Amino acid sequence: MKQIPALSARQVIQVLKRLGFIEDRQKGSHLMMYHPLQKRRTVVPIHAGATIKKQLLISIIEKDAGITIEEFLSNL
Repeated sequence: MKQIPALSARQVIQVLKRLGFIEDRQKGSHLMMYHPLQKRRTVVPIHAGATIKKQLLISIIEKDAGITIEEFLSNL
């Protein structure tokens, strides 16, 4: 498994959009994204100046989005 870099919420959102996710709605500092074909949903926390922690990023990528880390990093 490749090393996951520290990413901001903006970078994660850009990659998810490249992979087909769309912005569904936002409540406070959490953006809900939805993939219309795969029927998958994920939540990305948006906090100013902060990076997303490694464990949360892995959870967003593998469990919620259903993609591999390598696929995510190749779209970075």
